[in-house]
Amino acid sequence: MNVTPAISLAIPLADPAAASTPKAGAAQAARPALVGLSKPELIETMAGLGEKPFRAKQIWHWMYHQGAKSFAEMTDLSKDFRAKLEDHFTVGRPDVAREQTSTDGTRKWLMNFSDGQKAETVFIPDDDRGAVCISSQVGCTLTCRFCHTGTQRLVRNLTSAEIVGQFMVARDSYGEWPTPNDQRRLLSNIVMMGMGEPLYNFDNVAKALKIIMADDGIALGKRRITLSTSGVVPEIRRCGAELGVNLAISLHAPDDDTRSAIMPINKKYPVKELIQACRDYPGLNNARRITFEYVMLKGMNDTAQHAKALVKLISGIPSKFNLIPFNPWPGSLYECSDPATVRAFSDILNNAGYTATVRTPRGRDILAACGQLRTDSERLSAKEQRLRDEQERKIAEAAWQEKEAAI
Repeated sequence: MNVTPAISLAIPLADPAAASTPKAGAAQAARPALVGLSKPELIETMAGLGEKPFRAKQIWHWMYHQGAKSFAEMTDLSKDFRAKLEDHFTVGRPDVAREQTSTDGTRKWLMNFSDGQKAETVFIPDDDRGAVCISSQVGCTLTCRFCHTGTQRLVRNLTSAEIVGQFMVARDSYGEWPTPNDQRRLLSNIVMMGMGEPLYNFDNVAKALKIIMADDGIALGKRRITLSTSGVVPEIRRCGAELGVNLAISLHAPDDDTRSAIMPINKKYPVKELIQACRDYPGLNNARRITFEYVMLKGMNDTAQHAKALVKLISGIPSKFNLIPFNPWPGSLYECSDPATVRAFSDILNNAGYTATVRTPRGRDILAACGQLRTDSERLSAKEQRLRDEQERKIAEAAWQEKEAAI
């Protein structure tokens, strides 16, 4: 989607030996990973080796319950079978190119995939629990004006293995293997709010989340998973039917003119269609509400009139608001609304009966806050970057002029 500068605290890689053996890593990349396969696919894969289905169950347990990184760790498998697996496959984990921890405890990983592409993953702690913010694409196909990821071209979709692997790496970092029970989990939730639009990579995202939700492995329930979308209306319905996870909508404006100026996807799926898809989302009630995310942009979407229009727009939908102070990034075109403006905006929503929480920015010092994720997978020349910056400035200026003219 989605949308995080002072001190970056670099932490050594968990497995420095692996990082220092590029030849082994290159050979490993030539073998397919087992992480990311569905249960039927894993059974079929084992059948291709002449093995019975129970072998798939054993491997599944080792990968997703015990967190095994190698076949050598799977000690109840025979040495010959482990050698056979090693000859044909890898378990599969993204490499960690960089790990940083913020002064507020937020941790960010730059994941390096087998083809050299990269994406970022963030853990946001909250007392004795927290959420892992997972990416679904390298770059993003959308160009939301306030989002740093939106300045990076879409390189490719992430595979189911790469999506699951992000959560597994986070667990590696915090030592949460074997799978703990719900009462002891620090990494208690997942939010699909990292780089990319998850509903434009639905098949891989759905496959990965089903693996994560399986009760004989990682076993994270659907009520602990939130998928955030910028408003891909047809796939919202599919998400509700096939996954039933919590839904978050990157709304950011109550009307088409304002929303189209900052979120071009609104021209394809305007506000009316998006809100109807929200009304139709299955399983909504006061205990299970849609979250409307709303980044506070000074002078753009933060007036009392905007807040009142929001109340009218979502009337009747079990919902809550997550108000996000805009997190600046190098070259960003907007400013964050003043604290008093944010409070007044929140008060209007609260007084109308909606929970409107003002999100505390986390991980700003390592560019890990909402809207700040971006990687160096796409390397632009200095000339290309200047041209892009100039184009973005013109787009922003045009949006402001349109808005002023409308007023």
